[in-house]
Amino acid sequence: MITRRTFTAGAATLLAASQISTPARAATTSLDMSTVWPDGNFHTQNAFAFAEEVRKRTDGSVEITVKAGGQLGFKGPEHLRAVRDGLVPLADVLNIQQVGDEPFMGVESIPFLCGSMDELKVLHKYVRPEYEKIAARNNQKILYIVPWPTQYLHLKVRVADVAGLKNIKIRVPDKNNIDLCNVIGMAPVMIPWGETIPALASGAVAGVATSSVSGVDGKFWEFLKYVYPTNHVWSSQMLTMNLDSWKALSAEQQTTIAGIAERMEPGFWANSLKADADSLNRLKEGGMEVMPVSDAMMTDIRTRAAPLLEAFLKRVPAADKPVRAYLAEMKRG
Repeated sequence: MITRRTFTAGAATLLAASQISTPARAATTSLDMSTVWPDGNFHTQNAFAFAEEVRKRTDGSVEITVKAGGQLGFKGPEHLRAVRDGLVPLADVLNIQQVGDEPFMGVESIPFLCGSMDELKVLHKYVRPEYEKIAARNNQKILYIVPWPTQYLHLKVRVADVAGLKNIKIRVPDKNNIDLCNVIGMAPVMIPWGETIPALASGAVAGVATSSVSGVDGKFWEFLKYVYPTNHVWSSQMLTMNLDSWKALSAEQQTTIAGIAERMEPGFWANSLKADADSLNRLKEGGMEVMPVSDAMMTDIRTRAAPLLEAFLKRVPAADKPVRAYLAEMKRG
């Protein structure tokens, strides 16, 4: 668990370093951005592109340095608090991993709530205002939001039905995934990304529920054999900025940066779709097999998962209105 005591010294060092300037660069504001994803991940590539555009459009007066691969020491579930407390000025926050602080953030991973990125865009119409409120009360501002692509079960074993999944120990990133895997008879373990590969290598888990992109990041072909396109949940990365750091910028800088984020976000969504296709091909090149999930198996999974929607809305009442509005628009309400 992240605490002020744990990170204050390091944060002070980072902040002090960011204040160092020379006469030639006296007006430069230097800001670190934390992300757990490696350099090659499309979210990190998005962040690099955004940082470069900010540097150019502000004439170098704002410089964002992307610290990838968790090099600042923050794990994914700690990012909301780290930005809130000013331990890092910006972070690429995985929404579903923040439910310990903000339960609403798990809304996208209600099993089978969305079936495509187009449907996710409709859901965001209703939930993004709530995300903005959550960010504000956690002392931060959302600059852009970009979804992960469709999700898969990456497994060691070949299965033909739900019975074949029984008791497989599988890494999952959040509570909704735990609930889903439990109802289909698996043995889920919630593990942050940074601990996932060691868990695979040690045999602590025999599968991972995640995207094909993360499968490539983790070189899953070294541990696993089969990829099942279940498309069971969604999630998004949110680039957020500490409000005190944001308010320290000039009005012109704020307008410029907000405009850049708004313009670049649609392209970042497109990058997500491309990353999925490219990553799935890379998994196959590594020796993994993409296994079709039969209609009967998907129906069984969906039937077992169906009660989890109402369970989430009961657990997180704030999600009831936006989710039901989304379902009504999709003619599923």
